This record gives sequence, C-alpha cells and structure tokens, in this order.
Amino acid sequence: MTPVEVHQGDGPIILGMPHPGTFIEDEVARHLNKTGLGITDTDWHVPRLYEGLLPGVTIVRATFHRYVIDANRDPSGASLYPGQNTTGLCPLTDFDGRPIYRAGVEPGPEEIERRRLKYHAPYHAALAAEIARVKARHGVAILYDCHSIRSRIPFLFDGLLPDFNIGTNNTTSCHPVIEAAVRDVCVRADGFTSIVNGRFRGGWTTRHYGHPKNGVHAIQMELAQLSYMREASPWDYLPDVAARTRSHLGAVLAALDALARSDRHAIAS
Repeated sequence: MTPVEVHQGDGPIILGMPHPGTFIEDEVARHLNKTGLGITDTDWHVPRLYEGLLPGVTIVRATFHRYVIDANRDPSGASLYPGQNTTGLCPLTDFDGRPIYRAGVEPGPEEIERRRLKYHAPYHAALAAEIARVKARHGVAILYDCHSIRSRIPFLFDGLLPDFNIGTNNTTSCHPVIEAAVRDVCVRADGFTSIVNGRFRGGWTTRHYGHPKNGVHAIQMELAQLSYMREASPWDYLPDVAARTRSHLGAVLAALDALARSDRHAIAS
C-alpha cells in the first residue's frame, strides 16, 4: 500500500490528514498487543467529514496508522509538549497510557528509522511538494491540518475537550488574520465550544511548515470526536450530528480560501 494519497486541487488551501489511516504492515502488527491492534487512537472518518466542503482543495492523506509511525511528530523524536503526557514518533502507549506492544519487542532505533524512511518521509515529501506547487500558483499557501480525538482522555488532558481546538503554535505558524478568521467562525458556532492554542497548539506539521513571512501558513484543527461520531467501538460516523459540524468547517475553509484569494498580498509577507 502506498503510504500517502494526494488529491491535487487548483485552490490555495491544502488539507493535511496525517492520522486517518488504518494500515499496519505485518512486520509491525505481529509485535502489537491486543490494545495496539485495537487502533483506538485513529482520527476516525476525518476524510468523510471534510469531503466536498471546499471546491479546489488539495488533500494529502496518510494511509498508515499512527501506531506504525506518527506523521505529526518530529522525525528526530523530540517531544511536542515537554513535561506533558503525549505520544512519540513511534508510540509505545495509546492515549490512555497503556502499552501497545508485547513486552520486549518495542521498536528500537533501527526499526524506527526504517519506518521513518518508509512512511514518515514519503508523507512529508508529498506534503512539501504540494505546498510548493500551491504557493507557486497562488503566491501563498494555507495548510490546514485535520485532526480529531476523543473528548475525554485523562492521560492527556483534564475534563472535556472543546469541540474546536485551533492550533497555531501561539500565533507563529500563520498570519494573525488567518487565526482570527478560523477563531471567529468557531466562536459564532452556536452550541459548540472552541479554544485557540489550548492543550493542542499544533503538532510538528504545523510548526515545521508554517512560515508566514514566506507566504506559507499552517493551522491545526483538532476536533473533539463527539462533534461528529460515536466515541466508542465500532466508532460509528453520525451523519446528523456531523452535518452541523460540517457546516461550520465549511465556513472555516471558505473564510481561509477567501483570505488567500482576496488578501493574498497582505498575508504573503
């Protein structure tokens, strides 16, 4: 299976999808325990949730599961959130802190490097290529990184997660007007909660590619999964619930598209 799927659009927006994939090669699967094989921490249904929301959008989607290697982590292995519970480049636990490997067969440095070259590197090569292509066409590119997570995970955060978690690495990965455009749509979303740069400030993808002064902006949206699906196996997509969320996500993408087209010169530097 190819590690990345790309749908090229002609607009200025790129949707990054590093975590909806469920593929685990046999070499990895045979070392996982029952918890690991359960792949609980998938960004379930994210491609379906965003499907058709914005004409002309480019999509870069990982097909492999994050338990193989996490496409939104620093390839060096450095932590995104030092001092806080999180999962690494090749996770050893799930989001609840439970081991996902059988004892004694966790991946070592050579295995991690093999996975990086086979999965992580091709995904980011494709993403970088699409960012360059879009910026060459429009003079600006906006990378919108699509994520979702269960709304209650005590190992990672306290209480109930807001519905819309906007990450811009403290307004360094995109122009402030881009952050404001997304924030304003989410704040106006009746019945939904939102936060900017809360528990999720943007992963490695957002931090690595977001260079506003060079006309490349990156913003992460981490959705609480209860806003569109059932947060328990078999992880059902709930069309009626998702429809409300999709309407607001569509408004977010439309606002970004309008900014990139009408205020291109303002956000290109």
